[in-house]
Amino acid sequence: MGWKWFGGGITGAMLACALGTAASAEARTPSKLWMEAQNRAISRQHSNISEVARKAMPAVVSITTRQDLAEVAPGEEPQRGIGSGFIIHPDGYILTSAHVVDGASEVTISIRSANGYVEEFPATVVGEDERTDCALLKVDAPRKLPVLKLASASHVGIADWVVVIGNPFGLAHSVTVGVVSYVGRTDVTPNGRDGDFDYLQMDASINPGNSGGPVLDLHGDVVAVANAVNVSGQGIGFAIPIDIAKTVIPQLKTHGRMRRGWMGISVQDFSPEVAQAFNLNPRGKGVVVTDVVEDGPAARAGLRTGDVILNMDRLSVERAHTLRWQVAARGVGQRVRLHLRRLGRPMTLKVKLEDLPPVESPPSTLASGGTPGEQTAGARSVLEELLSPVPRTQSSRSGGIPKADEGLGAP
Repeated sequence: MGWKWFGGGITGAMLACALGTAASAEARTPSKLWMEAQNRAISRQHSNISEVARKAMPAVVSITTRQDLAEVAPGEEPQRGIGSGFIIHPDGYILTSAHVVDGASEVTISIRSANGYVEEFPATVVGEDERTDCALLKVDAPRKLPVLKLASASHVGIADWVVVIGNPFGLAHSVTVGVVSYVGRTDVTPNGRDGDFDYLQMDASINPGNSGGPVLDLHGDVVAVANAVNVSGQGIGFAIPIDIAKTVIPQLKTHGRMRRGWMGISVQDFSPEVAQAFNLNPRGKGVVVTDVVEDGPAARAGLRTGDVILNMDRLSVERAHTLRWQVAARGVGQRVRLHLRRLGRPMTLKVKLEDLPPVESPPSTLASGGTPGEQTAGARSVLEELLSPVPRTQSSRSGGIPKADEGLGAP
């Protein structure tokens, strides 16, 4: 069983129909042992889902890629890939997953026009970031393009309905609906890779070709980007919160990559085992500094192994993953104020963040927080070992819908 990146329940309509039938049957019953609820909320929700899908369709695109010829073995033909994306600016900027366009020498965008026919445009990869799996593309269209608005995943809760639109198996503009199963899933990573993942888990169906497509709330706004699923499981899909993409997009446009802030420390979540190892109060909280890079920004600021970071710039820090992302998102050259405890005493230190060194240090000395790679094997979630990437769906050599035996789900 393997978790896959995809290059890439009962629906509201079925539920409304079922409840409507039940209501009709009850109307013929002479007496009841309960009070019958009205179905207005269900009907309204069904109406919202249909409206969301209809309005979002023009801004959702299909992405076709062609493998770089330099990477093709002698005697083999270049692979073609299929993915999804969505327009975020009328001038032709498109957001998708980085693994959809990774290694591609040609990227083509298919857009459905207002008249219903499909237009194709060559796309340029403006920038991509592997750690958040985000990529920004650009097409030059002869007109302003329809866009989707970006909201925030912070307003999404468990059991909220979401709508996913994408290009599974080359079937453009396919719509699936589901509910959010979990928010803030950090114990899964694609193929055990280190990255800034904070997944939104959902049961909406996503398949090869869905990656990079939008996950919409019932207002029709984007709250996440479809990203990964387990091909041997059912109803367990993952999407990257749009808040992460909104932090990365400006840097992709300006620099072609994300310039992460780097502090030069390694931290772990506070736990009884970590507390014992560093002789700390087992009832404490915060994140524990387990390593400090020699002559790094944190070392020069006076941070030491065993310090417990409580907050950064008055933002509470309770998870290593949270601190890592906050530092990375703050950017190069920014100064942060750390509030910490050392040997039980409160302290405040200021650290000026730097760019990540060209050659990354081993995981134990990476900047700004604990990563799955820094945890012990026993502490790692089994899901982390199962999640593996599918860079994009391999299409048939004719460019059509892939056949069932053409390696779907293969890494």
